[in-house]
Amino acid sequence: MANRTPRLLLTSLWTKLRLLMLLPLAALQAGCSGVFFFPDRVTYVTPDSLNLEYEDVYLETADGETLHGWWLPAKDPGTAKGTVYFLHGNAQNISSHIFNVAWLPAEGYNIFTLDYRGYGRSTGAPDIEGALHDVETGMRWLGSQPEVRDGPVFLLGQSLGGALGIPLAGEWVERGEEPGLDGVILDGTFSGFRGIAREKLGSVWLTWLLQIPLSWTIPAEYEGIDRIDDISPVPVMVIHSVRDGIIPFHHGRDLYRAAEEPKEFLQTDTPHASTFVIPAYKKSLLNFLAEATK
Repeated sequence: MANRTPRLLLTSLWTKLRLLMLLPLAALQAGCSGVFFFPDRVTYVTPDSLNLEYEDVYLETADGETLHGWWLPAKDPGTAKGTVYFLHGNAQNISSHIFNVAWLPAEGYNIFTLDYRGYGRSTGAPDIEGALHDVETGMRWLGSQPEVRDGPVFLLGQSLGGALGIPLAGEWVERGEEPGLDGVILDGTFSGFRGIAREKLGSVWLTWLLQIPLSWTIPAEYEGIDRIDDISPVPVMVIHSVRDGIIPFHHGRDLYRAAEEPKEFLQTDTPHASTFVIPAYKKSLLNFLAEATK
């Protein structure tokens, strides 16, 4: 990734109410240096309470932070179909987002997920450059695991996780890094940091006039809509709900249109980041994973 420098991050928002309360305050008090992550350090659930085997993983970043993650092996590790690297959304931490992938070990997939700096048991404070370094640190750890190198590897990013995953995957593919990616799944992801900034700032009267100048302070080099074509020829699956009240449907549509083949679009009908409560959507993901490795 690029050299580590503090940056502004506008992410998907936990709720519209929090946007209305926090966005004007951040914009007016912090100006162009406002940070729009919503981490916490509460442990909501651990994998063992969901009858899942797991290991705690601690990783050191190049700039001195410690990241915490979970490794969840497939139910039958000896016959694992592959590994899914799960990048979660912008609120809370992995202990609340684990439900989105807790069903995959029973389907034969290893899961690795980590908390970005400032989330859960990870040290530091979040920002866009830091989070990008964190997700790359996690990817490199995966490459050091023998059980991962021997099988397919997929990246699944939800909301903010997808926005971080696009530049990571694009650079990973361009550089020919190992482990190679066999597929990228983006669920409820916004098409660009600047675009979502303008939408959210423009929806609140206190910040309506600031939507253009404040959006210019966001780094332009990580816009998903400009980077998603770098992932080709790795297959991409874009998932977006017509009922997503946090990230409007057009973001998923725009990302899909900007992606190169091979690609697939799954239109869903659930609230934001609730895709995998529906069995049919789980099946669509499993079909994508299977087809991507044929």
